[in-house]
Amino acid sequence: MTNLTMRIIKKYPNRRLYDTESSAYITLSDVKQLVLDNMQFQVVDAKTGEDLTRSILLQIILELESGGVPMFNANMLKQIIRFYGHAMQGVMGMYLEKNMQAFADIQNSLTEQSRSLYNQPFNPETWSQLMSNFQVPGLNNAMNAYVEQSKNLFLQMQEQMQNQTNTLFNAFNIDKTEKENK
Repeated sequence: MTNLTMRIIKKYPNRRLYDTESSAYITLSDVKQLVLDNMQFQVVDAKTGEDLTRSILLQIILELESGGVPMFNANMLKQIIRFYGHAMQGVMGMYLEKNMQAFADIQNSLTEQSRSLYNQPFNPETWSQLMSNFQVPGLNNAMNAYVEQSKNLFLQMQEQMQNQTNTLFNAFNIDKTEKENK
């Protein structure tokens, strides 16, 4: 269940995080739990009010990547870095967001299906066992189809942007030609 009210976490200069709802100092692990619980929150600088939510979330990801099995390999991180400052940076962010949402939707659908078949949703441990026992030919096929579909979606998006750009420039050239002929 999600909480619709925005929970405010204040970050102080001593790097401590203060949860205004519980009136207590919290850790990054506590913030991670808010994410896992689908709680709406915002981290703000206690002095300036600046939104620091993204930087706190990035710190959590860094901690998660440093311990255990990382989600991002070096090649993926290099590719992400290459998009910063690139003309396609905004498109890439939107593309990743849409893909993460599609992946989450698939996971939710599978969870609901497991709930209807087994009268309970699969928890992370059950999914882990299923993946290790299933040893992934079916999952690999599904993921390959998903990646191919995602690639096609990106190519369609790129073609649509190119068509819109051509339309815009053609309109500009027509206006320019009309003015030159007058």
